[in-house]
Amino acid sequence: MSKITANRYHDISCGHRVVGHENKCKYLHGHNYRVHFVCEAEQLDDIGRVIDFSVIKEKLCMWLENNWDHKFLAWREDKLLQEVFQVLGADAYGRARGDLGESLIWLPFNPTAENMAQYLVDVIGPQQLTGTSVKLTSVTIEETRKCSASYTAKE
Repeated sequence: MSKITANRYHDISCGHRVVGHENKCKYLHGHNYRVHFVCEAEQLDDIGRVIDFSVIKEKLCMWLENNWDHKFLAWREDKLLQEVFQVLGADAYGRARGDLGESLIWLPFNPTAENMAQYLVDVIGPQQLTGTSVKLTSVTIEETRKCSASYTAKE
């Protein structure tokens, strides 16, 4: 079966740590991520598109900008970060004094590239693309030029 997709990427910078990692990724660090979105529709629109690229930017890229860019992504179950941020004045839901609360994003998953990609496809895509005839079917997240992880929705 043939597929036509519309693809767009967006760059963000954010920090994280991977709980349980056996090497240096267990420490606080950050990446200049490149996030690739793949969108599909059952049929092309009257112009012959899956979706206009500006709509992908508005709905998906801007979500990244507003929610993850220049933030620190932390797993809600990360006991070490819970302790650190409690001392600094934040609870496990990011409520804090000043800029700390706005920059700390507590996630329901360990912030690996794989989990981030799955969350974007399964949760954020449907939420952001509501009202369109388009589905976010795949996301690839590049942590570096050499390392990436992808998630594709089941058909």
